[in-house]
Amino acid sequence: MRFIVWVVKGQRATLAGGMAFGIVWMCGQATVPFVVGRGIDKGITGNDATALVQWCAVLLAIGIVQAAAGLGRHRFAVTNWMTATFRIEQLLTRKAANLGASLTDRIQLGDVVSSATSDAAYVGNCLDITARLAGSIVAFAVVTIIMLRTSVLLGLVVLIGVPVLMLLIGPLLRPLHHRQTELRASVGQLTNFGADTVAGLRVLRGIGGEAEFLARYQARSQDVRRKGVAVAAVGSILDAAEVLLPGIFVVLLTWLGARLALQHKLTVGQLVSFYGYAAFLLSPMRIATEVADKFTRGLVAAQRIIRVLELTPLLPQPAHPVPVPADGDLTDTTSGLTVHAGEFVVIAANDPVDASALADRLGRHLDPTNGNQVVLGGVPLTAMALDDVRLAVLVSDKDPRLFAGSLRDQLDPHRRAIEAGVQKAIDTAVAHDAIEAVPAGLDGLIDERALGISGGQRQRLALTRALLTDARILILDEPTSAVDAYTESQIAAALPAYRAGKTTVVMSTSPLLLDRADRVVLLDGTRVVAEGHHRDLISTNARYRSVVTRDEEST
Repeated sequence: MRFIVWVVKGQRATLAGGMAFGIVWMCGQATVPFVVGRGIDKGITGNDATALVQWCAVLLAIGIVQAAAGLGRHRFAVTNWMTATFRIEQLLTRKAANLGASLTDRIQLGDVVSSATSDAAYVGNCLDITARLAGSIVAFAVVTIIMLRTSVLLGLVVLIGVPVLMLLIGPLLRPLHHRQTELRASVGQLTNFGADTVAGLRVLRGIGGEAEFLARYQARSQDVRRKGVAVAAVGSILDAAEVLLPGIFVVLLTWLGARLALQHKLTVGQLVSFYGYAAFLLSPMRIATEVADKFTRGLVAAQRIIRVLELTPLLPQPAHPVPVPADGDLTDTTSGLTVHAGEFVVIAANDPVDASALADRLGRHLDPTNGNQVVLGGVPLTAMALDDVRLAVLVSDKDPRLFAGSLRDQLDPHRRAIEAGVQKAIDTAVAHDAIEAVPAGLDGLIDERALGISGGQRQRLALTRALLTDARILILDEPTSAVDAYTESQIAAALPAYRAGKTTVVMSTSPLLLDRADRVVLLDGTRVVAEGHHRDLISTNARYRSVVTRDEEST
């Protein structure tokens, strides 16, 4: 509830505007029966044509004001809903960006997607209905005062009866809240399962596992269906109660009014007015039950949103960050690796997992343990602001992701490089065929799955993107693992020249890349066990030779 209140505080002005129009709109409806009754008593029963015309003019004026107020209320209500929904979506997006790669380690991706697409809208619904809620409360008070002034009995019936009806509907809200919570959790799990299945569809087809996963998906979807039906069952009872209980109340009110008219305690005009009030009161009562329903859904949604917003990054920020040194060596005390400024180093690891872990440490995607540090220019990376580290050290992952949009935006999202610079990076990564695979080339559009682009082409596009950042320190994890030997030789020949003067670390056991390195480092487990030039190590170090030529030796 505090989260919903926080959202409300952020758009007080538009909420106040919607409430003001809502009050005028509903009060206009509330006064119509009174005006009609007065017109009957003064104009028709009193046989006064002038009074009848006057009260008809008042009725016309109320209708015009009510129409204008209804238009304003609706515009403000839609504005409040959209503003709240999109503010929450932006909040969740910022949180996802802040958490980075650690997001999916902390929470299922389907939960984040559900919160952004559905839960934000449910909270927005709570703000959407505030205009009608405010109007209903004030209009209910106006009608009660009018009825009390006309008949104390009928006024008390309204004043007491409506709260009693709300209390009767209240017990339905708790089971609805509980079942909605279960349903939202199941929907998130089903979304995750579906996304994972689609992502691994190629593998599933290769091992013949499609039927098995289809059966699992069907079972889970049927579980979601059952929980959806359970929610609908309670919801249907609530919907029926919204009609039945106010209907009974209106019948009672109408019967009492008719009895009072027969006893000559009400005039004909007052009796007609009471019929109008009885019909009008259906609207505030239904709005009240709708408010209860929307706030129940909004509370469930807010709980899920808060679950995402409460997550904290795995990597802590320093309380007093220091600037990134302008120059200096990059050292990992865990492994004993030191990379000199401007050096082109290739790391050959006995286990690719160890190489990836080293890449993550060097880019501070993973902090060292046991008191070790990664130091740049004598300053630990943990002492620098994480955003500054990201600008200074770029890690290009071995499993690159492409996003939906134009290919040019994939390669140079900030449009900082000139056309010649883009072409030079494409030449270095030998990515011409990947560009040509996209209709309209650089200006063509690709979707998130990058259909029509092979794994090797995707890898070279990611290398192009990494090169165009012109990062001061660039760490490439297996940048050529999915390309053929001829293409790899072209990349190996061009890459050192492209990165001349800038620090570059490549994780690879490819002899083509190793032969181009200023220095080769052999990583065994978490420790550097040898370093030197490729040709020297291949002839003198048996362990290095085993790592680099493992395919030939195993053959």
